Formats: sequence, structure tokens, C-alpha cells
Amino acid sequence: MSSNSSRSGDLYVIAAASGTGKTSLIAHLLERCPHLALSVSDTTRAARRGEVDGQHYRFIDVETFRRGIAGQRYLEHAEVFGNYYGTSRDQVEQHWAEGRDVLLEIDVQGAEQVRRAHPDVCMIFILPPSMAALGERLHGRGLDEPEVIARRLDEARREIGACGDFDWLVVNDDFERTVDELVAIVNTWPLRRERQFWRVEQLLDEATNPITIKD
Repeated sequence: MSSNSSRSGDLYVIAAASGTGKTSLIAHLLERCPHLALSVSDTTRAARRGEVDGQHYRFIDVETFRRGIAGQRYLEHAEVFGNYYGTSRDQVEQHWAEGRDVLLEIDVQGAEQVRRAHPDVCMIFILPPSMAALGERLHGRGLDEPEVIARRLDEARREIGACGDFDWLVVNDDFERTVDELVAIVNTWPLRRERQFWRVEQLLDEATNPITIKD
């Protein structure tokens, strides 16, 4: 077996319908898993109340984003509700170079693009307890007009319909338990067979090619 010392870190995707609570869950997950780095997406939409450029998103103009697409600088990108969103390849690779695993907070469209580029990505989908609970959360945030909420609920139904393509499904019906489940997934994923092979190369070589002991 060949050496694999230059192998990149693991890649995790978390997707969920708007209003499911993924942003708060991810914040707590990152506190519990300091080896995990969140890749901050680029977007052309305007910042919402309380959002900080470079922390929640990198807010850029449409022309800059389109140049990034043309230059293949995005690991994935999508247009959602008239705005562009994308994950910078350079940012992901920089985190890997620093020895950290990378978490992407993206939608199902972007998740499918990432899986095509990185088949060994860990894909996690967070579900609401019910559509009624999701509607209540969206109304309770007070961020959107009723017509926008209705559109987000329609989009949520489409996204939830794609959850079968993900490796893990987590229902956010109890916040603390959901965080525990996400931490368990992140801690378990590196132990899968495909990932462990490169860590135990020497042992496997010794097992399949026994060392001859001379008298």
C-alpha cells in the first residue's frame, strides 16, 4: 500500500430547511468539536439583522460571484430565491492544510454538488419535528413577510423530500439531544473502514506480508 500522508481532512455537510435551527446547532457543535472548522460561504444577498461579514457569510456583489464561477473557484454554488451562494475551494483547502476537518452549512442542491466532487463526504440532514413546528418557528423569527414564509415552507417540503440522499438524519425536537447526536456523528465518521485504511497501512502490510525472523 502506498503512503497517504498528504491526505486531506474530512468534509462534513449539514443541510436543513430554513427555520429548522441548524445555525444554532452548528454553533454548539463547533464548541464541542474544536478540530472542526466552518467554511464561511460567499453570498450575493444583503446581510440580515445581526449578521457579520466574514463570520456568517462573505457578502459580495453579483459580478464578483460570477467571476468566481467562471474561474471554478467554488466547490459548490447555487442560486436560491434570486441570490447566489457558494463554497470557496481555497477556504476549504486552507482549513485542511491547517490540519482541521471542514464543515459546510449548505442546501441540498449544493450538497449534491459536493458529493459528486468528494464522494466520501459525510452528509447530515436536520429535520424539524413537524411541518407545523417549522411554520411556527419561521413566523416566530419575525424576519420575513408572510408570502416569504409561505415560499420557504414550499422550499422546505422540496428539501425534506431529498433527505433520503443523506448519510444521517437528525430530528431537532430536543436541542441538547440533537447537539449530542451531531457530536456523535462527527466523532464516529472518521472510524469508518474507508477512512481507517490509510491510518493502518503499516499494520495491514505486516499482516499480509509477515516478517521473516532469522535464527
